[in-house]
Formats: sequence, structure tokens, C-alpha cells
Amino acid sequence: MATSDDPIDYSQFEAGRDLNYWDLDPTLRAEAERVYPDAEFAWAEPELADLGELAGHTIDENAEIIDREGHELRTYDRDGEIQNEVQYHPLQHENDELVYERGVTHDIFHAPPDRDDPLGFQHVLTQQTILSYVDGGFVCPVSMTTGAAIVLDKYVDEDHPNAEILDDYFRRLTSRDYEDHIEGAMFLTEKQGGSDVGANETTAEPTDEEGVYELYGEKWFCSNIDAEGTLALARRPDAPDGTAGLSLFLVPHTKRDGSLNDQLYRRLKDKLGTISVPTGEVEFRGAEAFVVGQPENGFKLMAEMMNFERLTNACGSVAGMGRSLLESKIQAADREAFGETIQDYPLMRRDLVDMQTDYEAAAAFTFEATRHYADYMESEAALAEDAERSPEEERAFKLMRLLVPIAKYKTARMAVDTASYACEIQGGNGYVNGFHTERMLRDTQVLPIWEGTSNILSLDVLRVLNREAAHEALFPFVRERLAATEHPHLTDLAATVESEFEALQEAMVSLATADPEYAQHEAKKLADYIFEVVTAALLLERAQDEIDAEDDARRALVAEWFVETRFADRAARGITNGEKMPDDCFDEVVRYARLDPDALAEAAPADD
Repeated sequence: MATSDDPIDYSQFEAGRDLNYWDLDPTLRAEAERVYPDAEFAWAEPELADLGELAGHTIDENAEIIDREGHELRTYDRDGEIQNEVQYHPLQHENDELVYERGVTHDIFHAPPDRDDPLGFQHVLTQQTILSYVDGGFVCPVSMTTGAAIVLDKYVDEDHPNAEILDDYFRRLTSRDYEDHIEGAMFLTEKQGGSDVGANETTAEPTDEEGVYELYGEKWFCSNIDAEGTLALARRPDAPDGTAGLSLFLVPHTKRDGSLNDQLYRRLKDKLGTISVPTGEVEFRGAEAFVVGQPENGFKLMAEMMNFERLTNACGSVAGMGRSLLESKIQAADREAFGETIQDYPLMRRDLVDMQTDYEAAAAFTFEATRHYADYMESEAALAEDAERSPEEERAFKLMRLLVPIAKYKTARMAVDTASYACEIQGGNGYVNGFHTERMLRDTQVLPIWEGTSNILSLDVLRVLNREAAHEALFPFVRERLAATEHPHLTDLAATVESEFEALQEAMVSLATADPEYAQHEAKKLADYIFEVVTAALLLERAQDEIDAEDDARRALVAEWFVETRFADRAARGITNGEKMPDDCFDEVVRYARLDPDALAEAAPADD
């Protein structure tokens, strides 16, 4: 962490590349340290620093070229026979080997070479955040490979009819050996269904082998199209309509005899961004497929993968905001206008404080969701079949189910907004190929679409509150964090948040008894409100912890500005009150300078 004597000098950098993204991001380091178990973080930190260095140099350089030149799908060979070959850019293979041989899909399932035990899911999600600083499209296959492995690990036991086959796929999905490693994918979207998964029309016809089927139908938006370990939903004969009738299948690129599977890769999508991951249309023509888990339980199994993918999406959004913010800080420190660098102008200083506060808010909420997801996955792995969760395990489940969809929804929109304004700060260059903000804007635009749109996620929040009674875990969670604030400045802010928390509870009670159509109408506003109240409580908690542990009140300023901009009841929208915290505290908030807690002692609360 920087001190008051040496805040980060962003003018020393020409652009946000050829840097170590781990070393240069105190927010990311602090959030990761909070969610890792102590011993795991001590082991992981050198690995994360190494990955930050690799991402900021080799992977970033390769990603720029891959984005410009792309990949090519060769559906047919010269004789007109189907070959379904994606001709990858050679640098994609280099990036893949560098990452997979560092254990990014291995170390949460198997012990790394110099450890006795695997790491928790905090680790892979932090790794994916670092990599998303460079290329969210590249992280998509990494995430889906992990997600497919999660499903196989949890739902394939020794009694499964395809246990030996699926166990080998799991082994290869999680291998550290690049020559042995395969990637995963999730083919969910169909042209007629979109978010309505129950409208799935793909069918699964049984063969003479138990658990082996032939799939017929088409999937419309298939990222990592040629993955060897693809999970897809299909309906068996006589299965009921809707999601209740769907089964989950693993569909390989090649069959067991080594021949090409019976499917057609029709074309790659000409996408706005995420060029590094080939996305296309797949037509199943009797493709060999192995049922995973119990038949007609596919939607539940796919939801396990979806929880992870949504959290990955949120981590990618956090990284997109972090990279956009970094590019903006460097530009503001280097660019001169009218005789001064633009970071010296009060309006730009306020803009950067706003961006920094949004970034820290998104990171705090997302990594908190990560912590509860990791706790949930650990408890589920230890839970005996048919056993009931303990109160602690139930709490982790409820918080995970509530926080994950909100994290995905909110951070995705925030990432797009941050990338858009980062382009503006760059001026004309921000709209030009070769300047990273232009690619960041293209890549972040998919984040609100992947893994469920904002409307779908907001409706999921209603579902979790109604079916899982997630408020039973949420209410004490917020109260505990507000009650832990002790510094006078923070207690004043906590009082404002407490008032909003009470209003949030009233809103939730009102929607619980409201007409279903009205509840849907207000669902997104409710998700917004939960995000803001929970995030405020988290930022206050982090501010108090930093004061206690490091005698540094910098994060109290971040918490103050978040509360001020979200909750303060300001006359004339605050224009006439004379306060200018972003200008006065620019170095502390944006450049991570240390702030003596005594400097807060006599400060008025934000909404006084």
C-alpha cells in the first residue's frame, strides 16, 4: 500500500500496458487478501504477482494482435467434407499454454506441486480477474472449463453409467499438462428460446449403450465452439415440457473412436468484441453425447455451472473497470491542456474519484460474493448425501444465491459505463484501434448479456428472496457490518446507511406481498437498492479494518463518497454546499496516498 510520502505516480507510465496488474492495484490485492484463508493467501500471493506480470506483458501483447487478426472457422475441407476446424491465431496457443500450465483450472481441484491441498475457489476467481485486465474473451474458455469441471466433479459418482469416460474428461479439463489439457464450454442458447431455457428444442435419442445418446437440434450462440468438453441441454423422448424435462449431456468434439462428432459448426459470429473466443452456431446431427447426473435434472446441474459463470462475469467486470480506470489515471497524469495536466483540474479530479469509488464498490461487492460462493462450495463438497445444511452452511448458500446475480447484474453495467468514459478521457484516441479503451468498450459490452441479462438476473433476485428466504441471511449480515464501525466519522456514515437499510427492509416486505406483476416491475430497482446498501456496509467495514490494522483512513474517504453520492439528501443536489472532497482528497482516493485517521476526527459527516 502506498504511503503519504509516495502515492502512486501514474505519470511514470505511458499507457496501461507493460505493467504488473497485481502489483499496481492495491484495491484488488486488499480484496483478495480478505477472502482467501490466511495460509492460502500466503502461498498464492507470489503466484498472483507472477500472473500479474505475465498478463501485463506477454498475454497483453498477444491479446492485442489476436483481437486485430482473429481466428478462422474452416467448416469444410477442400473435398467438401465436414472438418469443423477452428484455425486459431498461433499466439492464442501461447497464451493458453502459459495460463493452463500455471494451474488456473487445476489448483482448485488438485493440490499444486508444492502444496498438500487444493486451493479454494477464491483463487481461480482472483486469477481470472487478473487475466480479465487484459482480455475478457480469453478468460471465457478458462471459466467454462472450470465450470464444466465443477459439474462433473459434483454429479458423476462411481455408479454413474459413464463414470469412467466422464472421469477422464474431468481429469483432462483440470490437467496442468498443456498437451493433455482440454477446454470446456456451455451450449445453452437456442434461437427460439434465448433466456427462456425451457423452450429448448434439442432432442436426445437413446442408443444401445446406457447413458449414451445422440443429440439433434441447433445451438445459436456457442462460445468456445470447438471445446472437447462441452455441456449442453437436451430433452429425452417423453420428457415433460419446460426446464423440468431437460437433461444435461457432455458433447465431445471428437467421438471415442477418434472420428469427428456428428455436428456442424456452421459459422462464427461476427461479434463486436471478445474476438479471442470463437463463438458460433452448432447443429447437432446425431452427435454422440453422455448424460451427466440424473436425467431430467439438467437445468439444476447447469445452474451449478451458471453460478460460477455469473461470478466470473462479475470478476471480469471488476477487471474491466480496473483497466479502464488505470488507462484514465495515466492519461490524466500525462495529458496537458492549457498549461496543466488534466488531473490538476477539479472536474477531472472529481470524475476520477467517482470512477475510483465505483471500482472499489464493485470490487468489494464481487469479492464478498466470491467469499460466500467459496464457503458454499466447500460446505457442499463436505456435505453427506441427503444431509441437511448446518446454519452456517445455509447462511453461505443464501448469501451466495442472493449476492451472485446482483454482482453480475450491477458490475456488468458499471463496467460498460466506466469503459465508455475512459474512451472520452483519452479523447479521439479512445475511439481508435490500438488504444486499449476502444477494445475495452467493445469487450465489456457483452458482460450485461453473458450469463443472463439484467432483467433475468433481477427476477432471479425476487426468486431467491421468495423461495430461499435469502433475507434471513442478508439482514444480520448487514447489521453486523454496520455495528462494527467505531470511528466517529464512520458511525455518522453508518447512521445514514442504517436509515436506508430500514427503508430497504420495508421495500422488500412490500414486494413480498405485492401483486406479482408489480413485483416484477420493481425487481431491478430492488436489486439496485440491495447492492447500494450492502456495498455501503462493506465499504464501512473495510474502512474500519484499515484504520485498525494500518492506521490509515484512506478507505473512509471512499466509503464517505459512496454514501454521499448514493444516499445523501442534498439541497440543490449538493451544488450549493461548498464541499469538494474529490478535489481536496484526490491523492488519497485516486493515488492511494495514506490518510491519518486523526484527520477525520473533526470532519462533518457527508450529509450534515
